[in-house]
Formats: sequence, C-alpha cells, structure tokens
Amino acid sequence: PQPLLDEIAELPAERATERIQQIYAEPIKPELIVERLHEIRDAGVTVAGALSPQRTQDYYSTVLEAGVDLFVIRGTVVSAEHVSQDHEPLNLKKFIYDLDVPVIVGGAANYTAALHLMRTGAAGVLVGFGGGAVSANRNTIGVHAPMATAIADVAEARRDYMDESGGRYVQVIADGGMGDSGSFIKAFALGADAVMLGSPLARAKEAPGKGMHWGAEARHQTLPRGFRTNVGTVGTLEDIMFGPSHNADGTTNYIGALRRAMATTGYVDLKSFQRCPVTVAPTR
Repeated sequence: PQPLLDEIAELPAERATERIQQIYAEPIKPELIVERLHEIRDAGVTVAGALSPQRTQDYYSTVLEAGVDLFVIRGTVVSAEHVSQDHEPLNLKKFIYDLDVPVIVGGAANYTAALHLMRTGAAGVLVGFGGGAVSANRNTIGVHAPMATAIADVAEARRDYMDESGGRYVQVIADGGMGDSGSFIKAFALGADAVMLGSPLARAKEAPGKGMHWGAEARHQTLPRGFRTNVGTVGTLEDIMFGPSHNADGTTNYIGALRRAMATTGYVDLKSFQRCPVTVAPTR
C-alpha cells in the first residue's frame, strides 16, 4: 500500500531496513496474491507470478489458479533441485513438467548451473543474483558475479544445450546491474534475450517508491542482503524507455540507445546483435 511505501521512503537509512523486516514478518496472505495478480491482469498486460524456491510448494497453486502467463522461481541462487532442512525439496524438473505455463528460473551465474537449469525444462534462466543497485550479497555473504562474464557463460551453456536437446531454445535473461542504458545494451550484445530492470523503472514518475528503491532481499529476518537507496526520479516511464532524453547519463531513452548502438555497430536485429564482437576495456 502507498502509505507504507511513503513511510519507508521517509525513514532514515538505518531504520528503513528494520521497518521493511517488520512489514515482511506478516504471514503471507494467499488472497492478496490473487488480488494483485488480478489487478495486473486487468491492466491488459502479460502476467507473471514469482515465488522463491522455499515458497513454491506452498503457494504455486494459488498463483496458477489466479491466472498467469509465466511462472517465475527466483532466488539469490537456484539449483536444479532445491535442498532445505525444513521444507520438502523442490524437484524443478518434475515441477516444470507438471505445469501448463512456461517457467523462468534463476539466479545462475555460470555455465554448469545454467545448463542444469536448462535441463529441467525451464523456458528461461535468470542470469546473476538480482538487485544490482540495492543488493548487499557481496558484502554480507561474499557472493558476486560480474554480469558480463555471467551472461557470456550462460549464453554458451544455451548454445551447448541447443545441440544436446535438438534445438530447444532457452531464453537468457540478465537480472541486475542494468542501471544505465549502456549496461542494458551490453547485456544483449553478450547474448541476453531480455533484461530485468529495477533501478531504471524505480526512477519513473509513476513508480510508487517516488525515487526510493529496495529489493526483496532487504526483508530477510536474520540476514538482510539488501538496502534502500534513493535512485531519484528522472522522467516518465515513457521517457525512460523511449525518450526523449535531455541528458547524457544513460538514465532515459533505453530503446533509443539500443537502436543507436545497433546502427553504430551494423546490426538490424537483436539475434544478430547477440553475436557482436565484445572486448574488455578499462573503465573511464
């Protein structure tokens, strides 16, 4: 609800995470999952329901009965078979086989992990550990993967899986670190089919956080791995995705920037742009 978002946005940084933990301590209410999915459906857009691996067994039927086009299983790291001391292990291959909707799973950040996820029948693999601008995984649990390397490794796994499976194509989705249009473009050049946008959308005038952004990892009761940050407001959602842009900081006109990059390098479609030669260069 907007009042809670406004409250968190106004809190000092040291209190914001604590308040987020308090809010998320409330038990999950299935009826609210249904209500939110119906609200998205009423907007006339593609509907995706997302659960963490440890919550999937408990709530997947609620999500599916509410009506979704895609089902997402997302965690910091997701393996082909989730292991838990206090939940029934989630066998992804069986789970995906039994569903009638495409399933996207992740995160994964290397060749082997991604290949295992592709073999479960996943329609897409999320690359990286999510929450680029608001993630504290590197500081709290020492887990980090450079996104360029991760995307390239997972794209390679996809090529080998296509040979192994007789041509089955799995979508590679870059998740995290897309805070500017340059990073967005390079994700496609390295082999991604799509990207997850967090900070760019949080900067929209329509965003309920009003320039404040925090990820789900911030809510963990004993080890929060995210924080609130002020990414500011730069324009409407239309400005951010399609322009026009009035500055050169890569925060607006993402699609215009992608088109310009493809024109500059001589590509006319994303599939061919995914094979663009890429080199490592020093930062500015």
